[in-house]
Amino acid sequence: MITEMKDPRVRMASISQVKLSPDLRSARVMVSAIGSDEERHAVVDGLRHAAGYLRGELGHTLENLKVTPRLHFELDESIAYSVKVSSMLRELQAGVEADHGDQGS
Repeated sequence: MITEMKDPRVRMASISQVKLSPDLRSARVMVSAIGSDEERHAVVDGLRHAAGYLRGELGHTLENLKVTPRLHFELDESIAYSVKVSSMLRELQAGVEADHGDQGS
């Protein structure tokens, strides 16, 4: 469904987790996206804007459900956080290697 959307804000995004309410009437959809903070938030804004369309498409796909859940989109920060931590660790490693190189001279 997301791949069929024409909204240019919704690109390079994936659904990382979905949490359904016990009564199946609402779903919290965690979305991970790459790009700047502004671009990642724009992806979620685009999905929120299309929530009605996506809910309708979901309803057509899941015909056996009595009620199609309302979709609540949230940005999943875990990938961005992982990238930031990896970058910091690489910088730290480069600093350690540079210090060892200076001591060997």
